[in-house]
Amino acid sequence: MKPFWVIVLLCIGGIAGAVPPTASAQEYDVLIRNGRVLDGSGNPWVRADVAIRGDRIAAVGDLSAASAETVIDAAGRYVAPGFIDVHSHAGGGLTDPALSAAEPLLAQGITTVVVNPDGGGAVDLEQQRADLLEHGLGVNAAPLVPHGSIRRTVMGMADRAPTAEELDRMKALVRQGMERGGFGLSSGPFYAPGSYAETDELVELSREAAAFGGVYQSHIRDESNYTIGLIAAVDEVIQIAREAELPGIVTHIKALGPPVWGFSEAVATRIERARAEDVEVYADQYPYDASATSLTAALVPRWAEAGGRDSLVTRIRTPETRARMLTDMEANLARRGGAERIQFRTFDPDPSIEGQTLAEVAAARGQDPLATALNLIEQETPGIVSFNMNQKDVRRFMRQPWTMTCSDGGLVAMGEGVPHPRNYGAFPRKLRRYVMEENVVELGFAIRSMTHLSASVMGVQDRGQLRAGAYADVVVFDPAQLRDTAEFQDPHQLAEGMEHVIVNGQFAVRNGAFTGDRPGRVLHRQQP
Repeated sequence: MKPFWVIVLLCIGGIAGAVPPTASAQEYDVLIRNGRVLDGSGNPWVRADVAIRGDRIAAVGDLSAASAETVIDAAGRYVAPGFIDVHSHAGGGLTDPALSAAEPLLAQGITTVVVNPDGGGAVDLEQQRADLLEHGLGVNAAPLVPHGSIRRTVMGMADRAPTAEELDRMKALVRQGMERGGFGLSSGPFYAPGSYAETDELVELSREAAAFGGVYQSHIRDESNYTIGLIAAVDEVIQIAREAELPGIVTHIKALGPPVWGFSEAVATRIERARAEDVEVYADQYPYDASATSLTAALVPRWAEAGGRDSLVTRIRTPETRARMLTDMEANLARRGGAERIQFRTFDPDPSIEGQTLAEVAAARGQDPLATALNLIEQETPGIVSFNMNQKDVRRFMRQPWTMTCSDGGLVAMGEGVPHPRNYGAFPRKLRRYVMEENVVELGFAIRSMTHLSASVMGVQDRGQLRAGAYADVVVFDPAQLRDTAEFQDPHQLAEGMEHVIVNGQFAVRNGAFTGDRPGRVLHRQQP
């Protein structure tokens, strides 16, 4: 007979190491059965079940003996990680109680958006977090630290290098943003005031982000031949990534305008060469041959924006500077492919021009297109869609293993303006057109570009994968029904085919209908 103290220890050990009971109706909250599972790695689909408990994936595999409170039959459907939009302008919309449910995003299968791109957005990420959470979130939001906003805060719209004191203040704001959860530094040296920054300034600020494991994401200085040229602008990202020792991302990668069509091969070669030299460089891309920006950004030279909006309007109204602007704008319009390739998406003073091209508006007013452009900009900056890319370049960039998927879209009220259809359809469009119809890339490859690759590059922990322990961001879609329905002249149309979208273990879309729940979170780079 064993001594009493041995019996006590055995009893305690048995309790502490007890084996959990076998699968029961209470073990899993959600069980997705018999789906074609794409785990995010890039592998082809496998037949498997996915179990969810709480906000995490509990198991993936043959779970035929298990049961759950909610069981989804996914036969004939694909099951994938929730999509991660690594370049999103939805941050502002998500603070609006009418938009924070993020239905246009969820309809695409997007469960996480990376906000504050192009160097714009909130400087105070703590306040942004509170604003985003005030009304609840339909999706997760991961903030970047915006260089342009920080520069404007410290230096206004000054077209010069910072003083040592100003640089220190900017570095402190980048550190503060990273401490408050930023996933890296975003920049937009194509736009003012980011365009007034030299490379060494961007390197110094990127080093602050690198100290926290962040990335450098850039709307590059030139996507065409405006200033330094497309190739040199990509080289600048590579240089910053090399010198600051952090991942560099050429965001919404493109060859913009006829002068650089075909340059995708040279750009891809540059990035491959840098990666071979152990420099971590990536890109992201939206699957359209049209971009969207402001008419000012597209046509007005940056020197004319120095000093801000009031200074720009003064220059427009001064004959000498107006004439100089028109000369520079002529070349910029040619880079965009002409007035016929610029379509207005927003213009509050005269919404009737929304959906029309610059050529059409100018003809109706009996004016030269550039004179029309300046007259409009003098009133308010119009938003535009610009048809400026070549499909061969779009496809070549899409095939690269270092290219992630993004939308570059935002959240607007249904019926507001004539926005780029990427707001509603970017992710389904890539799957429908470029995977299922044109076979540009394989399905597993495309899903990886939307999930695991994005999470790995951006440092979004425990998302972008279907594996035990990862957060339960999951989509179930019908390949026969999946499609983008938004069009350039009629963009306010939700994508179709997402039957179930689960965010942090909760249904945001169930049986093709929005639940109204807002289970999204504001993510923090330093926390899982």
